[in-house]
Amino acid sequence: MPCVPTEPHASLADLITEAADRPGFDLAAPAFLVARIEYPRLDAGPYLDRLDLMGDAAFHFVAKDPGHDAPIAARVDAVNRYLFGELGFTGNREQFDDPRNSCLNEVMDRKKGNPITMALVYIEVARRAGLRAEGINFPGHFLVRVLPDPHSGDAGEGLIVDPFHGGAILDESDCRQLLSRAGEGSAFEPSLLARATKRQVLVRMLNNLKRLYVKMHSFPQARATTDVLLALQPSSLADLKDRGLLAYNMNDFSHALRDFEEYLKLARLAEQDDDDRKETEQVWEHVKTLRRRVAQLN
Repeated sequence: MPCVPTEPHASLADLITEAADRPGFDLAAPAFLVARIEYPRLDAGPYLDRLDLMGDAAFHFVAKDPGHDAPIAARVDAVNRYLFGELGFTGNREQFDDPRNSCLNEVMDRKKGNPITMALVYIEVARRAGLRAEGINFPGHFLVRVLPDPHSGDAGEGLIVDPFHGGAILDESDCRQLLSRAGEGSAFEPSLLARATKRQVLVRMLNNLKRLYVKMHSFPQARATTDVLLALQPSSLADLKDRGLLAYNMNDFSHALRDFEEYLKLARLAEQDDDDRKETEQVWEHVKTLRRRVAQLN
């Protein structure tokens, strides 16, 4: 069973970054670390044990009917019947913006989640049941690919599964419609169905949480989430600016100034379009105001 590191002096951002870089396919352990932003004392051990039990049960579903040598569609159907029929997991359409949908412990307790956490449960259970499942960082709606062979690298042999909608199997036409409904504004291309890396999965989970915390004016949690995002992607100008704004809203002017000044330093090294330059000008105005405020505090 994968274990979550618990080094006493490591920050949560350090722990999540280390988990993101750890070899292997395990997504559950780092996802439970993300949930500690909302639940600082969360013990992932019992949940990981429960995932193992769920995986064993799904393994028997697949082995009994239709069997491990059956076509991949039949094996996916067996996992679907176990997760969505037997256990009753479902996408939380009614309360989509509930932060609990982004916390894997709550998703397992309530059997409701958003597309990415439903996908994580699906991936972890399917993997334990002997199937190879991987995340797809599809715009607007996270998906899963299930492959017939745990060692296969040929994505064309797999099936695209939507765990948020009861394990529906999607073809390319369905994915095109999904992209259109999501209003992402980008044209469909096969690269959108590429396998998501562990970092990409965690960044997407964290971005979901940050958006919800900001919407709820839960600025300390939003700031903690942004700390982790910057640990995973240190050159992210958007996250650096957001953390500065969050510090400003919390009246932490010295840290806001530090982040805005770092933003300006990195922005000067980056290629910028007109929108980027407008943002840089806005940040510069914040810096001038904050320098005066910090000087007065000193």
